[in-house]
Amino acid sequence: MVRLKSRYLLCEVNVSKRNELLLLDDRSIASAVRAAVARMQGDYGAALCSIRFSVKYLNAHTGIVFLRFPKRCYKLLWSALPFITSIESGRHIIPCFLNCLHVGGTIRTCQKFLIRYNAQQLHRMLPKCKNEEEKVQVRQAILSCCLPGGTKEEFQDDLESEEDEEE
Repeated sequence: MVRLKSRYLLCEVNVSKRNELLLLDDRSIASAVRAAVARMQGDYGAALCSIRFSVKYLNAHTGIVFLRFPKRCYKLLWSALPFITSIESGRHIIPCFLNCLHVGGTIRTCQKFLIRYNAQQLHRMLPKCKNEEEKVQVRQAILSCCLPGGTKEEFQDDLESEEDEEE
């Protein structure tokens, strides 16, 4: 039996108004991606990407999307993403663009990347805090970011080593 290999694309949906993210659903994102691939790559690209393409995860609060597609056509799909300028969801047309954060072979590698990415974003927020209470909340959010099975001490060591590398 042959294993069918897939690629997972971790994307962030960027909109001008954050409340518009709640209007998104997985079907509207999938149809927008399929339309962009068909527009940019023609019938060949549309046929390749429609075989096993799916939206595996959508967080409407943060705008994070996992897209799954066959390994052989990930470059076709990836090259069409910048041409998505709006997503039609129901009767609403939401102007947005998709920012590709990571391409991985499994959902787990994308999840690990997303945890590191969120921790980096929180570290960027820390200097912008106005009072000590906000800083405490951001530090607690950083400490709560860890993989199941890992300890917070290991995660703190990783964060400290990343900070040392940045300096």
